Amino acid sequence: MAEKIKLYDATKCIGCRACQLACKQWNDLPAHQTKNTGSYQNPADLQPNTWLLMRFQERETNTGEVEWLFHHNACMHCTDAACVNVCPTNALFHTKYGTVALDQSKCTGCKECVAACPFNIPRFDPKTNKVSKCDMCFSRLERGMEPACVKACPTGALQFGDKNKMLRVIKERFLALGSKGHLYGDKFLGGTHVLYILPEKPDVYEAIPANPKLPEPLVVWKDLLKPLSLLVPGIALVGAFLHYLIKGPKNTISKEEGGV
Repeated sequence: MAEKIKLYDATKCIGCRACQLACKQWNDLPAHQTKNTGSYQNPADLQPNTWLLMRFQERETNTGEVEWLFHHNACMHCTDAACVNVCPTNALFHTKYGTVALDQSKCTGCKECVAACPFNIPRFDPKTNKVSKCDMCFSRLERGMEPACVKACPTGALQFGDKNKMLRVIKERFLALGSKGHLYGDKFLGGTHVLYILPEKPDVYEAIPANPKLPEPLVVWKDLLKPLSLLVPGIALVGAFLHYLIKGPKNTISKEEGGV
């Protein structure tokens, strides 16, 4: 099965939030009361019931005018996903499409994935003691359908397809944009399965980490402690085998109890 890529082209985005609504509808995510924070962005952040959020960022241009920067904020579906690496129950897992899905029935609410994600994506719900996040509409992919957010996008800002095909689309788009586009997501954590084309450099965006990195404790666990922990059962087995060769099988009846 070919890897899939979702492309968000911010240069085509009009901030209509059709993707955000489609995500809620397909995944049957309930609405919650929100507060006006002085922005068109609503809610203010990702939540257990909001897996995809359109972020609205206002900024002043060099000419003194105000312009919008839009940002499609959801799981990046990393190839080397920190959340999958730290999940103790395998509730988070890689699918055959290269995306990262979540089996909530296995989630124990340990919140290890929340702490590990360099993009600040998973959200913990204290009411259910579960974590939730975008799974790239895994149920739709299994039916040969594209993600709901992509299906709902009216401008082509969101596209989805096989990795090789989408890389060709990105190349053609950059030829059209010239020097005005910036690709984001291809160089982090083995590459992500959500890629952005941005009109500005990533560090201009408030909610986009310009250089996402794994937390230091996770690096230590992944590179040193986890491989060591995998060796421990093998070492114990070798030790038991050597003991058997040297000492022989354990005699369970002692001489004092009438053993020979």
